Amino acid sequence: MDHQGKTLTLKTSFILLIIQLCLAIILFSFYNYANRSASSDEFSYANIRQELANDTKILLIWTWPFGDTFPLNECPPYTNISGCFYTANRTLYSSADAVVLHHRDVCYSRKQLPQIQRPPNQYWVWFNLESPSHTPNLHFMDNLISLTMSYRADSDIFSPYGWLEPNQREENFTIPPKTKLVAWAISNWNPNSNRVRYYKELQKFLPVDIYGRQHSALPTNEHEKTLSKYKFYLAFENSIHEDYITEKLWKNALKSGCVPVVLGPSRKNYERFIPKDSFVHVDDFSTPEELAKYILKLDNDEKAYQQYFTWRSRLHPFADTNWQTHYCRVCKALKEAPAHKTISKLGAWYK
Repeated sequence: MDHQGKTLTLKTSFILLIIQLCLAIILFSFYNYANRSASSDEFSYANIRQELANDTKILLIWTWPFGDTFPLNECPPYTNISGCFYTANRTLYSSADAVVLHHRDVCYSRKQLPQIQRPPNQYWVWFNLESPSHTPNLHFMDNLISLTMSYRADSDIFSPYGWLEPNQREENFTIPPKTKLVAWAISNWNPNSNRVRYYKELQKFLPVDIYGRQHSALPTNEHEKTLSKYKFYLAFENSIHEDYITEKLWKNALKSGCVPVVLGPSRKNYERFIPKDSFVHVDDFSTPEELAKYILKLDNDEKAYQQYFTWRSRLHPFADTNWQTHYCRVCKALKEAPAHKTISKLGAWYK
């Protein structure tokens, strides 16, 4: 029995030794892998300037806007990003010439902003397409931002929802066949908002077909086909601010071949971007009833209605903007950027 006990103890010790050796090998392998990964990151961080041309601007996308990813370094030709390199790799933060901060992704906590000290002469680009009414915590950005990028024409980087481009030659625009009168697509139905209250008065005198959440469905692939059947489209903005003219005008109305009926900034503001005879403004009428009478009058006067399309012989709308379109603007702006600055009170400007 004594001999058998010693044999069992030796076997147990041997098994434990094997287990310890295996654990040691696993731990060593993990350490070696982690060390190699850290070295690899350090190598890419330290040598990024050697891999790129010395004068190449590195642009760091700090967060994907609302989590939407898109191809980097594949910009439209007209943006000309030669001499720039876009990356979403935060390990390159200290090498970046500019960091693009999408406001709605970083505005709820200072911890969402870069926590490492900013390198000298690095530009922080503030990007936002929301109106001031829907842009919280602007004070987070005080004394941090170097360049602004938004729909505002006085931004350092003007990035509108759409714009007009000249036709290569004068051409006759064919108005899409019209079988319906007025459409409105709205995703955020707020009964207390100015635009919903105005609609409720307007619909007493004029039939309006409504699409969107809580209303008729409007599939993305049927968007233009559906809206193009209407003579008019209610391009009502969710809030009234200078230059805040969104896809409601550019895509829903103009791209679909409808006459936009706009509720937003002043007529003078709209006329900075589109011809004065291309739209109907609610401010031109004393009441919603007067506007309804004018729309019904145009519905019965084809010649007068067609006058809202005469500008189409010279110009056409570009309304297919996406995240890529906006971010691609940063390269040219950065290469032409003035001496480094910091905006002390962003909210004082963005209002």
